[in-house]
This record gives sequence, structure tokens and C-alpha cells, in this order.
Amino acid sequence: MSKILIPLYRPSLKGNETRYVLECLETGWISGRGGFVTEFERQFAAKLGGGYALATCNGTAALHLAVASLGIGPGDEIIVPTLTYIATVNAIAHTGATPVFADCLPDTWQLDPEDVANRTTPNTKGILAVHLYGQSCDMNRIMTIARIYDLFVIEDCAEAFGTRYGNCPVALFGDIAAFSFYGNKTITTGEGGMVFSRNEALIDRCRRLRGQGLVPGKEYWHDRIGYNYRMSNIAASIGLAQLERSDELLRLKRQLAEKYFRRLSHLPLDFHREAPGTVHTYWLVSVLARNELERDSLRRHLAEAGIETRAVFHPVHTMGIYRHDFLQKTNAEEIAARGLNLPSWPDMGEDEFDSVSRTVGKFFDDG
Repeated sequence: MSKILIPLYRPSLKGNETRYVLECLETGWISGRGGFVTEFERQFAAKLGGGYALATCNGTAALHLAVASLGIGPGDEIIVPTLTYIATVNAIAHTGATPVFADCLPDTWQLDPEDVANRTTPNTKGILAVHLYGQSCDMNRIMTIARIYDLFVIEDCAEAFGTRYGNCPVALFGDIAAFSFYGNKTITTGEGGMVFSRNEALIDRCRRLRGQGLVPGKEYWHDRIGYNYRMSNIAASIGLAQLERSDELLRLKRQLAEKYFRRLSHLPLDFHREAPGTVHTYWLVSVLARNELERDSLRRHLAEAGIETRAVFHPVHTMGIYRHDFLQKTNAEEIAARGLNLPSWPDMGEDEFDSVSRTVGKFFDDG
């Protein structure tokens, strides 16, 4: 295996990250209490246009709290796209509920609303809509289904900070939403997440679950089983610095995606592009090769040049722990077999971009 010279992702830490972290160290506020946590939560909610935000130790914890806050548990079914990262489905399983897998649309790669409607049963309690790779789901259709069947809607925005459906940021459509701030996300805290809702009562429930089920105002008294899902003040300080630069980071990522489109548009690659009436934030620039063999050969060719790529997520219904046999091959399986993610960080230099583009081009020229 060649040494990685150009990684899939590299965080951009050019703002106040160092200054804010040093402030945590100098004041001794390094754990789950401190001013940066509450300020990060406040400013994050304001960035979405108002509501309530709660910082967590990672995105999976945020998803788990979001599902649990709705009272979902054993005997309940939650419809979820099979084309997603495993954490989305695990969050459902952690509550004892049953994930029911739905297919994705072939053009946007997002949850198929018609398939959601077809999989609704009397046990269905909610829809977990994942805004995959920075493109939004069709939230009008999903919310219509939710109203017809009286279902909760949870939005997984782990890859979709800044993404919009129409003029509205994702996370504002459903009952509650979850974000991830892992090191490869558009804004990062290293490890971290955020639960968001316009319903203050839901966030209050999440807060109690996040802090071991502590009763507010009663020291060390707990009335329910909770979790230790708090974000550290150090992580929040990094997140606040990232949030201050978020518009710039989103602009740079969009510019990078557009450069890829221009440079590689003549090649037999089908880019994951912005759907009409939405704003795609291109968390990772993603493409489809013509077939699985070509995708795998292209990845090996890039790896030999020291360029890291990543395959599109495996459909969760094909994994042993959640295996479910669809009656026919799904769009998700087709996309997973042919899809890959290209290096996509916001500060990617011209030399690095040229190297990736030339290496991709050479693969097809030599083929």
C-alpha cells in the first residue's frame, strides 16, 4: 500500500481554535462544564434561525438522544434509508425499536418517499430521514407522509450542515435533528455532535438523558436511566471557532465541487449533484463509475499514487447484523457498488487538486 499523500479529508483549523483551546487549559475548564459549551449551543441554534441545541460527545449519541426523546422503544418501527452510515440504524436499535429499511432515489441518492409510504405499518412510529453526503431529502413529500400516518420525523444531518431544502435549512422540518462534528465533517470538534429542535421540551428531555437522568435543581438525584453523552468544553471551543468560519468553509467546499465538475466532466463519471430547489453542501464530492469493477480499479489506481478515496456506504440491509432481503435489487445496492468519494477538504490546494484530477484522467486515458 502506498503512503497516503493526499487524504480524503483534512480539517481546516485556521481560526480561533488554538486561542479558545488555550483559554480552556488556562482556566481549567476542560470537561463537560464551561462557557464554550453553552455558547456553542446558543450560536449553533441561532445559525439555524432559532430553536434549541444541545451539544453531545459524538454524532451517534446525538442520534440516540433524538430517537429516545420521542419515547420510541420496543415494539415500535422506524423507517430509515438503507443507504446510510451504520450509526443511523444503530441509534434506532439502541432504543429497542426495529429499523425498517427503505430504498433511495437513483438520482439524488436520498430516501425514496414512495418506498417509505409502502413500508408503513400500524407499528410505524417515525421516519428517520438522512441527508446523505450533503444533499437534502425531499422533505415536502416526507412530511406529507408523516402527517398522513401521524409519524415523528427525525432528521440525520450528520453530513448536511448548511444544506437547504428550498430556502430552509435542513433540521427545521422534522420534530428533532442530529448533527455530527467528527474530524471529517464540514465543521468539526474532533469528536462531537448536536441535537437540535424547535421544541424546547424535546431538548429538555435530551438534556436529562445526556446527563445520567439528573433531575434539574436536585443535586445528584436521578429519576431515570440516562447516559454520559456530554461534550467537553475543549471540544466546544473548537466547534465555536469552526462555527465562526462556517460560511467560508461552505463556500470553499462548494468551489471545490465545482472545480471537480469542470475538470472531470468529460470522463465517464456521474457526479452526485445538487437537486433542483435545494442547496447541496458537498460534504464529500461523490461520483458513480460505470460499474463496480471500474470503481474498484480506479480506487486502486489512485491509492497507488498516494491518493485516498472511499467507497459509498454499504446498504445496511445487506449486513449480517441487520440483514433483510429485498425482493429485488435496490437502487442503494447499485449506488454502493459503483460509488466513491474523492478528496474533499475545504483548504485543498491547487497542486493537490491537480494531482487528483490528473490521476483520475490518466486512469481513463490508459484504459
